[in-house]
Amino acid sequence: MTYGDDLVIRAVRDSDEDALWPILRRVIRAGETYAIDPGLTRERALDLWIRQPRGCYVAEHDGEIVGTYYIKSNQAGGGAHVCNCGYMTAQAARGRGVARAMCLHSQSEARKLGYLAMQFNLVVATNTAAIGLWDNLGFRTIGRLPGAFAHPKAGFVDALVMYKWLDEGEPA
Repeated sequence: MTYGDDLVIRAVRDSDEDALWPILRRVIRAGETYAIDPGLTRERALDLWIRQPRGCYVAEHDGEIVGTYYIKSNQAGGGAHVCNCGYMTAQAARGRGVARAMCLHSQSEARKLGYLAMQFNLVVATNTAAIGLWDNLGFRTIGRLPGAFAHPKAGFVDALVMYKWLDEGEPA
């Protein structure tokens, strides 16, 4: 069952922190998809995910937070027109369209914030579900970083750099 129109995506609120922490903790502690210290404290993880980026959003279904994403500039200065996003979905909500909905929402938000492109800097090659989704949503793999991610089970694995121009008429 996909959530479809029943999913609400909105800006994060301070009152969401207790609901967000279990989602962040599970993904961070697993250490399989993000280059984030698995031992990060709750406060530091919430700071990294919610307070440092330009924006943070949650996906709700029937009043329960089932996913979250952030959006931030990928670089400063001449690269500030490209954003970066990170997405996490609650374990029970995986495979139900939450990541797709959040990625589509993030592209819309990115355009509103003035970004022209979106780049994922380190998509772990073993994260085939995400790679398939990003491919399906029009992201191109523009680079492969050999052995760039120390996966806790698979050892050193490649990471992909994925990119999508959000504005009409991608530059040559």
